[in-house]
Amino acid sequence: MNLATNTILLTGGASGIGLALAVRFLRAGSTVIIVGRRDDKLTFAQQNYPGLVVRQCDIADPAQRQELVLWATATYPNLNVLVNNAGIQNRIQLAHDHATDWETRRQELVINVEAPIHLSTLLVPHLRQRPGAAIINVTSGLSFAPAAFVPIYSATKAALHSFTLSLRHQLKPEGIAVLEIVPPAVNTDLGGPGLHTFGVNVDEFADSVMGRLATGEQEVGYGTSEVSRLASRAELDEQFRVMNNR
Repeated sequence: MNLATNTILLTGGASGIGLALAVRFLRAGSTVIIVGRRDDKLTFAQQNYPGLVVRQCDIADPAQRQELVLWATATYPNLNVLVNNAGIQNRIQLAHDHATDWETRRQELVINVEAPIHLSTLLVPHLRQRPGAAIINVTSGLSFAPAAFVPIYSATKAALHSFTLSLRHQLKPEGIAVLEIVPPAVNTDLGGPGLHTFGVNVDEFADSVMGRLATGEQEVGYGTSEVSRLASRAELDEQFRVMNNR
């Protein structure tokens, strides 16, 4: 993938992995539009990296997703890359957390699966007209061996991995590349402040990913997620056993 001269729409770009990727695309010479729900976090990101374009949007809302695509394609007609990065993670004990309302759980499904599928399909008619077009989905090492303490998150990432494979197959004749970034646990605030302090450094992860995307790889992991995405079924079963019996 050519990292420069693109116009990129990146969801969940105000912090964490999304911001790390956005900054690297920006430094490589691309125009980068980061999307997020909170104006304060978008403003803070833009103040630190003035070249970023910011757009407030709650991608949990289908109408706002449609408005985002209409605005982005009209304002930036050279838009040729979509990065579906936004995601939320909740730690849930399904047998005991009966007080958790369904809407909270549904949001995880909507943001992690529904939104990237909807945005991808909305943008296909535009992307097929653009050179170097690509859709990049950010999944997880948990797509392959789930963590039982985040059951909905793990399921959504497995679904997005499956969708990515099918989308790649269908869009190949259209000239649209479909790529997948498979993070391990990364030291960000995903799931809540302090919960991922055991994860890998976000800058090390992003540097590795960008370097491998530049060489043309379609599916890129790092550390434990690289092991998971290449593992056999027996190896994945063992990973699941070890991870969920700590």
